[in-house]
Amino acid sequence: MNVSIKKIGVISGPLAFLFVLLFFHPEGLSKEANAILASTLWVAIWWITEAIPIAVTSLLPIILFPLSGGLDIKSTTAAFGHQYVFLYIGGFILAIAIERWNLHKRIALNIINIIGTDIKTMILGFMVATAFLSMWISNTATSVMMLPIGIAVIAQLNDNPETKEDENKIFGKALMLAIAYSASIGGIATLIGTPPNLVLAGIIKETYNIEITFTDWLIIGLPISLLMLFICWRYLVLFAFSFKQKEFPGGKTEIKKQITALGKLSYEEKLVLMVFVFTAIAWISRSFLLQKIIPSINDTIIAISAAVLLFLLPTSKKGKPLMNWKFAVKLPWGVLLLFGGGLALAAGFKESGLALWIGTQMTLLQGVSLIILLTCIVVSVNFLTEITSNVATTSMLLPVLASMALSLEVHPFILMIGATMAASCAFMLPVATPPNAVVFGSGYLTIPDMMKKGFWLNIISIILIILATYYVLPYFWEFDPSTFPEDFKTL
Repeated sequence: MNVSIKKIGVISGPLAFLFVLLFFHPEGLSKEANAILASTLWVAIWWITEAIPIAVTSLLPIILFPLSGGLDIKSTTAAFGHQYVFLYIGGFILAIAIERWNLHKRIALNIINIIGTDIKTMILGFMVATAFLSMWISNTATSVMMLPIGIAVIAQLNDNPETKEDENKIFGKALMLAIAYSASIGGIATLIGTPPNLVLAGIIKETYNIEITFTDWLIIGLPISLLMLFICWRYLVLFAFSFKQKEFPGGKTEIKKQITALGKLSYEEKLVLMVFVFTAIAWISRSFLLQKIIPSINDTIIAISAAVLLFLLPTSKKGKPLMNWKFAVKLPWGVLLLFGGGLALAAGFKESGLALWIGTQMTLLQGVSLIILLTCIVVSVNFLTEITSNVATTSMLLPVLASMALSLEVHPFILMIGATMAASCAFMLPVATPPNAVVFGSGYLTIPDMMKKGFWLNIISIILIILATYYVLPYFWEFDPSTFPEDFKTL
């Protein structure tokens, strides 16, 4: 980041905070919501300009929220101990164990051998695998699972002396973004793929007593997800990045040679692989199998269980476990703070009423055409979830949109489904979605990298969601988008 931009950020962050806190007092905005908005601007400016290390910036809510009156210290710091933070910890410890025993290299070499050595095809292979997993398990668990494999593939490219260093960096950035983007896109396809989809189904059931079934959602969600995935892949390999090196040096011959050189799986590799596979199966089967046996189990419990197990299982050397604290301490603590800061902002938006206030401002759009209204909502939600939790945003906005649709006399599904899908398509900042935060922890990406590449994908997703919900959704679900159903009003 340019030094002058950092200096501008250092000054403009506090100035923006003071200006909003002292002079921005629109009607309906509570004192608490005003304080959260002011604090968020400061944090966002320092994140974007990297005025200080972003992990340190992520600690600002702990200072600003309580002192400005936005949110008490207990609620603010609780966000840094959110269950998702511990899901990351468990997942990263598993990734470190895979790397410690060199299993990542074996996995990477075999993936390259199966997919092929063409750079663009490899990226597509990773995206399809990640998106498919994300259809059934949380996008957080998916990205945590795919991250060590992706890093291993990049590292393998680095291991070849014929490879140009700059090309490695380009490939590394592209593959990390491909994993993050496809994890978010894959979640759109199914009702259980991402939390906002379930929030939508719950609010529609509660408000209108109408059930959105798994099949109902699949009809609209899967085509959008597949199209978005293909467009995203083409965007990454043709426009976002340019690959002068078309395939891995040496091709399949070199790859097979290195696989042979690795020899047979060691005892330690087998144990780590078993833990990895069982963890993946547990994540995948949790919603339809495990929870029937153990109702309270979730992705975080599975991840931490795997991490603890690694400290218990012995290696072939007596008395030495697969994982010890010397290696585990290599966790990307900065990313954990970054994600905690994002969750603190989300808590502030929800508890202070700021998210609700932002939603109610949309009622000012009364009288405009439906497609313009939908565009405003999709754009607002898309960019709002760059700095807030998509679950918190949809939880607060969807009830507002339900009542707003009634007052504007338009079908609620258009607005609510458009907003829900937009909440899963924030691609610009590490705190926007859990997959973004996960790949940011790899060290291959900077915030400017993510912003430049993610901005255009945001725009593409906005256009696609608007077209799909306005033109395609009413056709498949058979309703008139311009009219609020009379029978809904009696519910």
